[in-house]
Amino acid sequence: MVKTMKTKTYDTATASVVKKVTFSYYGDPAGYEMTMFLTPDGDYFLYTNGGETSPYKKESITAFSKAKAQEWLKNN
Repeated sequence: MVKTMKTKTYDTATASVVKKVTFSYYGDPAGYEMTMFLTPDGDYFLYTNGGETSPYKKESITAFSKAKAQEWLKNN
């Protein structure tokens, strides 16, 4: 997935996975995944996707500051 926000582009195909968290099993309507990525430029972003009854019904990318990413990594 690719998303451009302001002047930055976040691409799951070119970024490195830092950590992936999954809830439940593939196909579960309540299941979801959260993946923290690090771009080659040193920017963090969180990719989320899930089933129709999950908190992440639509595929999404959210930009994270380094501090916010470190906090997310610590808590997940």
